[in-house]
Amino acid sequence: MKFKPVLLAALLVVPFTLAGCSAVASKTNTLSDERILSETSGVLGMSPSDLTLLERRTEGVNTYVTLKAKSGKTYACTVNGGNLLSFGMTNPPVCNAR
Repeated sequence: MKFKPVLLAALLVVPFTLAGCSAVASKTNTLSDERILSETSGVLGMSPSDLTLLERRTEGVNTYVTLKAKSGKTYACTVNGGNLLSFGMTNPPVCNAR
């Protein structure tokens, strides 16, 4: 099977473009700890002062956080957005009890 040069070029460009977008999203993340606490507390039905941010990491367009409530419960949340590619906007966080 012969590949046409255009098809081969497209197959080579797409992975690098996607990797570039992921790198841009990670490096331009503008979510502060306060904003993460504010957005996740709304989803959990708590006040931001009731939560403590234990851990956070950003991969691509998602920020993964571990929160601890004053009640002692721990939550794992994913915040999508908050970077240059989403113009700083975020989707509602998804949180699950651990």
